Amino acid sequence: MIVVQSTVTTARHISTSARGLRFPELLEMLDVPVLVGNCVAFDVALELMETGIHGVLVGVGPGAACTTREVTGVGVPQVSATLDCAAARDEYYAQTGRYVPIITDGGIRTGGDLCKAFVCGADAVMLGTPLAQSEEAPGKGYNWGMANPHPALPRGTRVKVGINGSLEQILYGPTSVTDGTQNLMGALQVCMGMIGAQTIQEMHDAEVVVAPSIKTEGKHYQLGME
Repeated sequence: MIVVQSTVTTARHISTSARGLRFPELLEMLDVPVLVGNCVAFDVALELMETGIHGVLVGVGPGAACTTREVTGVGVPQVSATLDCAAARDEYYAQTGRYVPIITDGGIRTGGDLCKAFVCGADAVMLGTPLAQSEEAPGKGYNWGMANPHPALPRGTRVKVGINGSLEQILYGPTSVTDGTQNLMGALQVCMGMIGAQTIQEMHDAEVVVAPSIKTEGKHYQLGME
């Protein structure tokens, strides 16, 4: 597959110096799935799907090492972004019969975060910090988070996330901690049993209750640096 990613992506390109990338033209050139992101809004996700792409990455600024929200003020809480883009996916499917998966990208630290992403409508998730915490990760306990390197205005920072165990422990257990940061797949299985879902798509039908405040959205490593 091919992934086309920027901080904020739309189906439109406005520039006085460059023609820009047209997704329908790109799709004609390639015979593999094309994933595009990132976006956070219903209208934008719907427009992207209408170009013919095969998947949408959702999330602006929620990652532990991303500072886009602090630097530019642009971003949407990840639960709201996932709900809105999932609604666009469902609307597009109702109109066309073509299902375009959405991928929640960023802000996932624990099994609970993972499960809530699926309940909010995600078809898949992107994991950053949990993988950076594995013994096998090249960062040695650091999440570099430099998705947006720039010589004058970088929008990422290096955060110390520590080493939490082997990759197998983090994904499949057995867990030695009780904070949800290990055995993410086990947490997903138990959650599915609790809400009576046999598939990821059945998780989309579970009820979501939004609290007035969220303890963390992948940012507690930055907060711990202050």
